[in-house]
Amino acid sequence: MDQAVGAWCGVDGLAFRLSDPERHLAGVRLVPQIALPSDRLDFAYDEGDRAWRLSVPRTAAWRMEYLLEWRHADGRVERACDPDNPRRVGGAFGDKSVVECPEYAAPAWLELPAVDGEWRELTMSAPSLAADIAARIWSPATPTDRVVIVHDGPEYDTFASLGRYTAATIGAGRVAPHHLVLLDPGDRNDWYSANPRYARALADVVLPRLRAECGARRVVGVGTSLGGLAMLHAQRRHPRAFAALFLQSASFFRPYLDSQESGFPHYQRIVRFTDEVVKGGTGIWAGARNWAGPPWLGRGARPDGPSQPWRRGRAAVPTVLTCGLVEENLANNREMAAALRAQGYPVELFEVPDAHNFTGWRDALDPYLTDLLRRTWPAI
Repeated sequence: MDQAVGAWCGVDGLAFRLSDPERHLAGVRLVPQIALPSDRLDFAYDEGDRAWRLSVPRTAAWRMEYLLEWRHADGRVERACDPDNPRRVGGAFGDKSVVECPEYAAPAWLELPAVDGEWRELTMSAPSLAADIAARIWSPATPTDRVVIVHDGPEYDTFASLGRYTAATIGAGRVAPHHLVLLDPGDRNDWYSANPRYARALADVVLPRLRAECGARRVVGVGTSLGGLAMLHAQRRHPRAFAALFLQSASFFRPYLDSQESGFPHYQRIVRFTDEVVKGGTGIWAGARNWAGPPWLGRGARPDGPSQPWRRGRAAVPTVLTCGLVEENLANNREMAAALRAQGYPVELFEVPDAHNFTGWRDALDPYLTDLLRRTWPAI
């Protein structure tokens, strides 16, 4: 336990210390990235230590990202990283300070050697969106028709080291060689909010272009938060598109669970979709009776086993969900996992000791995405 860094994790709680020997500040408040009691977040000044101190109870998370809010004597309020804690982590909304508990360890694959590969850029015109969809594609030297396609791809790579994960696990022989396609989010709040026009663009533009570029036939869809919601929405509308889904902390908003999100511009569109899925509505895809199955199964093929993934006119695919134990989306992910399982999807939900952030999503890639890829592409 290193108390010199300004934040540390003990057996019973998290402790914070901000040096202020001249007491220039009028107050300090913790801004945690997980839910903690709001009446427990204000620091108290320790005259003997000449520093602001705070202790909060531990949660189920093994690490916590946070900011500090400083109140100045002139009334100004400033929010920033903890200057006494050098541990920082990046994210789509800027850097955060982080405190880690003894149980936490970064994934081992970060230290593995990476197999060689090449990156290239691709831009695709999507008429249904009246916009372009940009992608960055990494391809290994080994020819392959396997593809992982990722929503929020650039951020996923930058903040969750997805490209590093891909090259390292392929290099270690843990998963089959495959292309990694990082999709730029574009107008994210519109595109990723159960938007049929975006799902059509994926099915009619992006995947055909990837077949031409990469020979893509066995595609695994990956997404986090709204990107996870959008990936499931696309699969429900276009079942032939994906061989499997990996969805992290997906935003499966439900009115009775997620009313705090009701101000989101496309909230009602999302809840209509999640309600339809949870209730097992039949209007998701008409024409399943004549569907021949995904191309890698062969025409007329049907998988064996009791799950009956095509019953009631739907194409179910292996689906893995991960969600943090201390995030708001956990309840709606549990409900969605149960609904998909009842409809024949081979579903697994893994609840991880983190929150809604890229480091938590990075840390869950192995073993959960690794195992899904091995099952989806069994021959390495």
